[in-house]
Amino acid sequence: MKILLSLIICSSVAGECMPPWPWPETFTTQYDCLRFGYEESAKKLEELGKEEVNKYGMYLKFTCDPVSTI
Repeated sequence: MKILLSLIICSSVAGECMPPWPWPETFTTQYDCLRFGYEESAKKLEELGKEEVNKYGMYLKFTCDPVSTI
């Protein structure tokens, strides 16, 4: 079974989240997906920048969901 990482950017000011963005590659274990998700979330936070994050109350979340392959 493969694990799909989906990153989600949200704004507490707007009270909504953008549609989930599926990572182009899948993972073979939940652990690998979670570890990568935390690392990529931190990178995205840096990319968004302190000013934008604070201004819009932005936060990131992610999911690691099993996907069946045919």
